[in-house]
Amino acid sequence: MSTLGSPYGELPPTDDAATALDVKDPHEHHWFTEPTKPVSSKYVAGLLFAQFVFFVALLGPAIIGIAVKVQTIVPDEQKTSATGLVFGVGALFAVIGNVLFGRLSDRTTSRFGRRRPWIVSGTVVMTIAFAIIALGQTVPIVAAGWCLAQLGANATLAPFIATISDQVPKFQRGSVSALLGIAQNVGILGGTYLAQLFADQMVILFVVPSIFAIGAMLLFAFILPDQHLKLRPPSMTLGEWITTFWLNPIKHRDFALAWWSRFLITLATFMFTAFRLFYLQDELGLSLKDAPAAVSTGVLIYTVALIASGWIAGKISDRTGRRKFLVAGSTLLFGVGIVMLAHVSTVSGFYLVEAVLGVAYGIYVGVDLALVVDVLPNPDDSGKDLGVFNMANALPQTVAPVFGAALLGIASATNQNYDLLLYTAGAMALVGALVVLPIKKVK
Repeated sequence: MSTLGSPYGELPPTDDAATALDVKDPHEHHWFTEPTKPVSSKYVAGLLFAQFVFFVALLGPAIIGIAVKVQTIVPDEQKTSATGLVFGVGALFAVIGNVLFGRLSDRTTSRFGRRRPWIVSGTVVMTIAFAIIALGQTVPIVAAGWCLAQLGANATLAPFIATISDQVPKFQRGSVSALLGIAQNVGILGGTYLAQLFADQMVILFVVPSIFAIGAMLLFAFILPDQHLKLRPPSMTLGEWITTFWLNPIKHRDFALAWWSRFLITLATFMFTAFRLFYLQDELGLSLKDAPAAVSTGVLIYTVALIASGWIAGKISDRTGRRKFLVAGSTLLFGVGIVMLAHVSTVSGFYLVEAVLGVAYGIYVGVDLALVVDVLPNPDDSGKDLGVFNMANALPQTVAPVFGAALLGIASATNQNYDLLLYTAGAMALVGALVVLPIKKVK
């Protein structure tokens, strides 16, 4: 990490804090110039800090907080179905929000820039939503709060991630993407420990970290050399807005293959993580009091392994120019790790598998985002296109809890068929590895 400052030169000064994009004709869709100069260390530091704090605020509640909250509301036998409902409906709003706000940020002509207004305002909305969840006393209120939180979070994340396409040249995307993935997962780790400490204090767990996230995003917005559209893009028809959620998979084959790979590994991941707390209780016999601590320790082990493998994979990817074999291999290894969980009978065995999964996912996050940015169909629409790609993150989160709950209920009166759940998830990851191989634009 000590090398972060050395490889990144400063951007040339501009007359404004934002980089102005001249548009001679608003109907000529040529607003974006591919970045070629090294990105500034100030931008990278702000990006990583904001990512870390944001994911402490977002994923801590998501990993443990909502499951604990639901268990305080419904009878024990309804906990899996109610939790699946909350996560599934919320993820649908994430799908809509990420694409919609990505498109809106692409077309924003605010004097504050294209991305800044959404990055900050989305985090504010997320914070309000978390207050609703913390104070809610019924499953519908918790679900409504999570839906609003997903809208706010994705109003932030879509333009936030799009700044990589805006600012980072191709030869640095592997390293920056790896650091971003590491920051995200360290944030998840921090959120998990926070959830463990404040599992019985819902307002602190949900609201306080999100307030800090507002501050972190404000700082990033100040640092960001955001682009500024001088002229408003041409108005879009209703049909064009509808097609915002679509890219032709035949015309953009490489993007489609990358999309399906991300969809499948995310589906495999959430088929387990949505029920991880219950897995530890039902399969390994941990109590509700002890299970969150085991989750936290597991995430710690996972994150340490991820940090090491992610950074190395990002550097290898940038130096060799090769990304496919790293993405495919890591996805395959992740699937193997998921299947290993079906054969775990002790907490120490669970921790061992978390290490395997951490290595695999570290390699994946160290390379995959760079691969995706390399195959974006149109850099002018990077926010929208990354939003479409993020559907591969959000849709599985809609499907996985419902699909997973259904698998748990097959041939099990107590909804505990974890073997079927885990083997199915492993198969999904295997297919996710295979669909990367035909991509042509990236080595």
